[in-house]
Amino acid sequence: MKEQILMKGNEAIGEGAILAGCRHYFGYPITPQTEIPEYLAKRFPHVDGAFVQAESEIASINMVYGAAAAGKRVMTSSSSPGISLKQEGISTLAAAELPCVIVNIGRAGPGVGTIQGSQADYFQSTKGGGHGDYRLLVFAPNSVQELMDFTILAFDRADHYRMPVLILGDGITGQMMEPITLPDPIDPASLPAKPWSCNGCKDRTPNIVTSLYLQSARCEAHNKELQAKYADVSKNELRWEEIQTEDADIIIVAYGISSRISLTVVQKARSEGIKLGLLRPITLWPFPTTPIRALAEKGKDFLVVEQSSGQMVEDVRLAVGEKSNVAFYGRMGGILPNPQEILDTVRGMARNKG
Repeated sequence: MKEQILMKGNEAIGEGAILAGCRHYFGYPITPQTEIPEYLAKRFPHVDGAFVQAESEIASINMVYGAAAAGKRVMTSSSSPGISLKQEGISTLAAAELPCVIVNIGRAGPGVGTIQGSQADYFQSTKGGGHGDYRLLVFAPNSVQELMDFTILAFDRADHYRMPVLILGDGITGQMMEPITLPDPIDPASLPAKPWSCNGCKDRTPNIVTSLYLQSARCEAHNKELQAKYADVSKNELRWEEIQTEDADIIIVAYGISSRISLTVVQKARSEGIKLGLLRPITLWPFPTTPIRALAEKGKDFLVVEQSSGQMVEDVRLAVGEKSNVAFYGRMGGILPNPQEILDTVRGMARNKG
């Protein structure tokens, strides 16, 4: 059995990037994700990596474009307001079909808000925060181990589909410490070549990486190609977890830190004889619409728990339709969902259902 080490969530993301063969990082400090660039600034010199603290978030996302176009595994990270500044670049990366990994350790807003963690970036992450018809594959880890594992997976999926992949964390998971197991590293030299990349064109036709299509018909054709790819992602990359849902009367739907809190509520409710389960979306896009709808068809009621005013709840309601009831519990401003308040809500739902 491999040795376990104690790591902070943000540091695990940085180490995961290195283990995935990433040697290029461009970013800008902002709480609560600053430990990611801080960690990589220390580690990259030992692995022949290129670390640049750019002059701004806008500069850093365009540096990502350059490295990705050259065929390198590249990452950037930020927190909510910084991700907002990167949105034009993210849209352009998606349009140019450039693989990269973007990490958002969310904080409460809107605007500058506070430095406390939040899940209020769900809309931005899953509905296309920039302009145009594009999608990001979005992972929502709920542990330090998953922050590392999904960072590694994100690089693999980004290269496979030639698209940006987003890790959506939150201030709590980024800052908490847990024991994790480190997987074997990937040698960057062993990664498959990217024949489409702009890495020199001696003895071959030059490659062109662009998102500009001035002819409407060509732009539409490109968009159709992107939509076909996103259909493949939706079909093949959907991930979710179900805990005690089979006999449940009520099911909590929660992701990230809210799912950790909700699992405690499931255990307490079960001890009181309330049949409560948990469905945790692991990918926020693609979203687990089908498994939620299947549970709704069995007569389950739902409680969506978010550290926000309610964003994912809209997708749950779309999945459920008129087949079942969907309630919501949320906290804002960086305040964590309260297990006792969630349990009280569940008790009320159980009484109404009975």
